[in-house]
Amino acid sequence: MGIVRVRKGFHEARWEEPIVFELSNEGERGILIPVDDKIKREVGDVLSSIPEHMRRKDPPRLPEISQMRVLKHYLRLSQETLGADLNIDIGQGTCTMKYSPKVNERFVSMVRELHPYQDEETVQGALEIMYKLDLFLREISGLDRFSFQPGGGSQAIFAMASIIRAYHKKRGEDRDEIITTIFSHPSDAAAPAVKGFKVITIYPDPETGIPDVEALKAAVSRRTAGMIVANPEDTGIFNPRIKEFCDIVHEAGGLCGYDQANANGIIGIVRARECGFDMGFFNLHKTFSSPHGCGGPAVGALGVRKELETFLPVPVVDYDPARKLYYLNYDLPDTIGKVREFYGVFPVVVRAYAWIMALGEEGLKEVAEIAVLNNNYVMHRILREIRGADISYPANKRRIEQVRYSLKKLKDETGVGAEDVIRRMADFGFHLWTSHHPWIIPEPLTIEPTESYSKEELDEYIEALKEVFREAYEEPETVINAPHRSVIHKIEDNSWFSDPKKWSITWRLFLKKHGGKL
Repeated sequence: MGIVRVRKGFHEARWEEPIVFELSNEGERGILIPVDDKIKREVGDVLSSIPEHMRRKDPPRLPEISQMRVLKHYLRLSQETLGADLNIDIGQGTCTMKYSPKVNERFVSMVRELHPYQDEETVQGALEIMYKLDLFLREISGLDRFSFQPGGGSQAIFAMASIIRAYHKKRGEDRDEIITTIFSHPSDAAAPAVKGFKVITIYPDPETGIPDVEALKAAVSRRTAGMIVANPEDTGIFNPRIKEFCDIVHEAGGLCGYDQANANGIIGIVRARECGFDMGFFNLHKTFSSPHGCGGPAVGALGVRKELETFLPVPVVDYDPARKLYYLNYDLPDTIGKVREFYGVFPVVVRAYAWIMALGEEGLKEVAEIAVLNNNYVMHRILREIRGADISYPANKRRIEQVRYSLKKLKDETGVGAEDVIRRMADFGFHLWTSHHPWIIPEPLTIEPTESYSKEELDEYIEALKEVFREAYEEPETVINAPHRSVIHKIEDNSWFSDPKKWSITWRLFLKKHGGKL
């Protein structure tokens, strides 16, 4: 219980901090830029080169604030944040929160001043990194060519859906259906839907949790354009019949796209090619250890087989041995065009390259093995020691890198549900995640330990969970009314999350909708 007593002393900093626009004072400045007449003469009137219709009529309404107040503002916000560098962040669900070596930030700082319009001959080192990371990922996946342009997994899925559409259009085939599974990421359905595909969803066998192969056979037809699925799925269950799934789709004339966002337990062990996939992506900001950056920056590294290479976004990086020069190749005749500006998020590429170089082939495989070991250790302790917790599809005890648990028993016996437990865990300095809505698994929790955490840290997390579950049975109001020591209180009005009419994605829109008041 010593660990739990320490965690009971946790209290998050709470500043009641205004947003930066509310701190603004007209005329206040962080820096005064001197006027240089020589530069003015050299540059001239830069505005005259901008078309009239593109010029602002009014300057941007940016906050006006001094350097010292900006520093205090963002330091206070940082103290109100949990994350992998502060706490044991194994409860972020499918997001694969791991340690990102700080030396890699040094490498990134060396390239941060590169400009995307520089001449290729001046950025040979950067292009070489992109080229060699492509080669690494080819070996890891078995695929034949990678693009680092997509800015995350969802954008990579969108690119795969675009390639599927372009492929069938070139062949003169009118195919408009994409197959996915219910426990693949929601983007595996959403991105094809954006491209105009009808989405068919396969549900799992009720005992094993493995996607139903008979349902797949019934779903394929001459309308089938392709299949986009995650494996392992968000339950942590790996489909051992995935090659058969791909073969069925191929026999129907479709292409198969692999959502490898959950790859942390299979790198060096399972490859997309042997599973039968035609294309797939890795999240470099997850499996390959670049920080998430609160939704970005990110890279969904998109790989394809040789026969689909001409459909990739342009440019890709090639090497000319005659000139001994790396260069940007825009000459892909079937390209789907750009899915993001320039070439993607290069700092994430640098971090991933450095991470792979540091680990090597055996190290990458060890990452997967330890991730699986940690996950199964946590699962067995939770099932053995915590009353009220169960795993989804309990008849199947096999899990890869994460587990989607169910707290239905806890809810039935105490009235305390998954969202209550999540809020209470914040009082111990931990984050915990539920599941994608709608909840297919009742009262879900998802935990992914990754390879970064020691046994002692995993034990600490489990002890905090045990304390919260004890409270649920003995003093449920403590859990139901949580958090008590966090940044914010319990939010009773959940309509702010579900009602688009209340959403405000900019300060200006917030003022317009709500007059600056919640």
